[in-house]
Amino acid sequence: MRILPAATLLLALPLAAQPPANLAASMQDISKALGVSCNYCHSAERGSGLPEPKKDIARAMIAMTHDLNAKVAAATGKAAAETVRVECVTCHRGVAIPRPISDIVTQTLREKGIAEAAAQYRDLHAHYYGRQAYDFGDEPLVGVAQRIADARPDDAIALLQLNLEFLPKSARSYVALAYAFTRKIDDFSAMAALEKALEIEPENSIARGQLEQLKSYHRKR
Repeated sequence: MRILPAATLLLALPLAAQPPANLAASMQDISKALGVSCNYCHSAERGSGLPEPKKDIARAMIAMTHDLNAKVAAATGKAAAETVRVECVTCHRGVAIPRPISDIVTQTLREKGIAEAAAQYRDLHAHYYGRQAYDFGDEPLVGVAQRIADARPDDAIALLQLNLEFLPKSARSYVALAYAFTRKIDDFSAMAALEKALEIEPENSIARGQLEQLKSYHRKR
């Protein structure tokens, strides 16, 4: 079977799905959107005829974005120039595989344990903090910790302490930390966490209510 060159395959796309005329500039934009270099897609030696599957994916994604932009224009009844355009960066935001950081941490936690998950989070934070790739607010790790607190309170505590390492003023992290401590029947640590939450947010009614409840019946380990 004869393998057609990339330019020929791109021209074989429907007219609406073809990339801009300045293909080199377009590819540069794509590489920036994914945070990769040219050899991420151009993985085979030039002229070798070897398969380059990521180029096929790129072509499909180019067609997909053109289709989405056409549908947005049709749905809004506006001209294409007047609508918000879907580009590679819309989803990828500087990473090759656009997944929420909570999903990444959850998978690593499940497959490799809390130490690897924490190390991975620190590494991603070091490389991507301040960019648009991942949400490094308090919500992702709080969400993961809340989901596992009943079955794995120690892991939940470790994740929340990691969150507080980067966001020491996160009252939500302290409230979630308090709940995780109660799963270990460590009410004194839970009360200390709730008191920290109230230092940060004195009007936090959830933290205040839980603290009063714990003070009324705290248990001994």
